Amino acid sequence: MVIVMDHNATEEQIQTVMQRLEAAGYRAHLSRGVERTIIGAIGDETQLGDAGIEMLPGVANVIPIMHPYKLASRIMREEGTVITIGDVEIGGETVQVMAGPCAVESKEQLFEVAEKIRASGARILRGGAYKPRTSPYSFQGLAEKGLQLLAEAREKYGLLIVTEVMDPRTLPLVAEYADIIQIGTRNMQNFYLLREVGRYQKPVLLKRGLSATIEEWLMAAEYILSEGNPNVILCERGIRTFETYTRNTLDLSAVPVIKHFSHLPVIVDPSHGIGKFRFVPPMAVAAVAAGADGVMLEVHPNPVEALCDGAQSLTPKKFAKTMRQMAGVARAIGRKM
Repeated sequence: MVIVMDHNATEEQIQTVMQRLEAAGYRAHLSRGVERTIIGAIGDETQLGDAGIEMLPGVANVIPIMHPYKLASRIMREEGTVITIGDVEIGGETVQVMAGPCAVESKEQLFEVAEKIRASGARILRGGAYKPRTSPYSFQGLAEKGLQLLAEAREKYGLLIVTEVMDPRTLPLVAEYADIIQIGTRNMQNFYLLREVGRYQKPVLLKRGLSATIEEWLMAAEYILSEGNPNVILCERGIRTFETYTRNTLDLSAVPVIKHFSHLPVIVDPSHGIGKFRFVPPMAVAAVAAGADGVMLEVHPNPVEALCDGAQSLTPKKFAKTMRQMAGVARAIGRKM
């Protein structure tokens, strides 16, 4: 449930409510918004009841949350969450672009891409150091060496970096290098890993599972939020359907649906959603039109020679053109890039 405090509620009254909730067995989460202060009570309401909260001084209203996800709900936080990393905001007026190779292959490859995407206006460099591959014989990434190269590219080109963690054992290492920690689609329901990243305060990019419903996706986000990390970014990257022509089916309807039910920022990855480079630009443009807070694109200097996912990667030239197209749509809907 959510406890809405009076506009003029004192700090002492707020703390009294939180203490009463915790004494009743709830976990209390305080959120101070522009218009109101609310306290989210996380627990089994059918077993605990309302603990007499509505009668306490300073309480304006007690609202039950019917969704199984509580902290991710728009009821918990009316305003959209904006995640700030340095001078980059995700979830604000600017549509952010995360771009780079599927995997870090070499310093030359990574630096060439970083230079080109920065020149085109992207602020965040994506690149995999640890790669979850279907085949154990496929390229698995450069591991820590890849993380080091990403850090060097960040310093040289002024880019933030987002990279994937696959295992709690490597999380401290990835968190040391990354500005945004990515949870890939295969790990969306790795609940132990979700809890572990929830104990960090670094932003987490949570990709939608291959066959996950929107509710399951938001429940995965709830695991991270419930551990104390409010900095969750959702990423729609396509789901499996009966269609086989494209790699996946990119569910752009998820963007406005998420915006309706949740305060979390949401971005779109059309590269994985489509799997074929020629169809990626129009879907990137459509993602901006749908209201996405960002777009993630795979870019490689020579996709034919890419060690993974070359078929869905844009060349730097195609990426620059796509950036211009997205910027045009962003301006038309009152946003910027």
